[in-house]
Amino acid sequence: MRILFIINDAPYGSEKAFNALRMARAIQKERADVEVLIFLMADAVTCALPSQSVPSGYYNIELMLKAVIGKGAQVRACGACSEARGLKGSTLVEGVRTSTMSELAQWTIEADKVLTF
Repeated sequence: MRILFIINDAPYGSEKAFNALRMARAIQKERADVEVLIFLMADAVTCALPSQSVPSGYYNIELMLKAVIGKGAQVRACGACSEARGLKGSTLVEGVRTSTMSELAQWTIEADKVLTF
């Protein structure tokens, strides 16, 4: 089974990215045979920025991304969204790659389930 997560919100300010990554981690824990794909769009592309400084006691999206990647998730950040936010050419969290709407379309077609946050 292949599950695609599409995340649209910034890493902080709402809990959508946090909850999407919590769900992805839970799926990876429960079912190692499920392929997890994560596509970051709009303000969610900032989830992939490294060296996030988060106050103690708060969730850290960078660490959560690294955890899901470490368990085999593929993570892509929308290139057009990144460019619109002045992030073109920025270093991303290791394992995150800049992508296109074409790749998102392909992932969507091939996914068994698509979850949006």
